[in-house]
Amino acid sequence: MLGPLIGAGAVAALAGAAAYQSMSPWAQAFGSTFVSGRTSSKRIALTYDDGPNDPHTLRLLEVLEKDGVRATFFVIGHYVERRPDIVRDLLQAGHTVGNHTFTHPNLAVASPVQNRIQLEECQRAVQDATGEAPKIFRPPFGGRLPYTLRIARSLGLEPIMWNVTSYDWRTPPAAKIVKTCERHMRGGDVILMHDGDHEKFGADRWQTVVATHLLIEAWREKGYEFVTIPELMGTAVSRPSSVVG
Repeated sequence: MLGPLIGAGAVAALAGAAAYQSMSPWAQAFGSTFVSGRTSSKRIALTYDDGPNDPHTLRLLEVLEKDGVRATFFVIGHYVERRPDIVRDLLQAGHTVGNHTFTHPNLAVASPVQNRIQLEECQRAVQDATGEAPKIFRPPFGGRLPYTLRIARSLGLEPIMWNVTSYDWRTPPAAKIVKTCERHMRGGDVILMHDGDHEKFGADRWQTVVATHLLIEAWREKGYEFVTIPELMGTAVSRPSSVVG
């Protein structure tokens, strides 16, 4: 009787470990991803998922321009097709645009063929909109399997994760978004925020826009600078984080 119970427990433990590796932003067992930069640096990367989104990606562009900051935007392909002008504005303003799939599925439960279609279609949408294909990729929800990362790299995409989560998709007040980030922020961080919503176009992200300005203002006073992911990767080391957000 005990043997089957032990066997079932081992299977459950393995399943749990596999689920962790497929979804945790800092797990590396399924393949290397960029999580964050050097802790000794005073550089921070603001990243925004699920756009382009009218009007809040545009409002965010205004705030970043006013603050003189360049950020990284991981865009959803079918939203790019809807508002290619916003993606062009992002690139023209000096921001980095990354691939966030075409329709935002969890790639960890999608087949290899579906993974490839999602990445290729987002590449095509951005290429059609801007004349440039993304060089970086973030899996929706963080979900990936080994073949996800292999497919991404075959398309010239470097997988990018994060190590500080803002939880702004819950639409808390800006002050709470800032507080959530600041509990864990340090040098080399990649901050996960959202300028859109994968479930609907036109989502209200005004609190994220306000929180962005507050974070920039506060951390510049501490001597930090805000950079794009490619700039942060210039000082990158492999550093799995123990911080969920």
